[in-house]
Amino acid sequence: MTQYMISVNHTGPYPDPTTEEAQASFAATGAFNDKIMQAGQWVFGGGLQPLDTSTAVDGRGADVIVTDGAFSESKEYLGGFWVVEAADLDEALKLAAEGSKACGQPVVVRPFQGA
Repeated sequence: MTQYMISVNHTGPYPDPTTEEAQASFAATGAFNDKIMQAGQWVFGGGLQPLDTSTAVDGRGADVIVTDGAFSESKEYLGGFWVVEAADLDEALKLAAEGSKACGQPVVVRPFQGA
């Protein structure tokens, strides 16, 4: 089995978790998570807090620089992810389609190096 990361790309403002739409998405995502756990395909996954909770760390120089951010100027930002095991890319893409439908956002599939 190969491990793939399925990343969730939010395309709008961070959703208000108290809305009916968000609650339905959380429930559908939970059901998808349960399904892939029971199938033995779940490795790890989770949703992320809004971008404004991020902290950027740059340790490349003599001093470590810690700042608020990262700040996204793009229309998409990483909202969460799954790491799954799949027999091949086709199977990973099928899981990604289910995950995208469950969370209501587009997703990106990438295999891990050495896979």
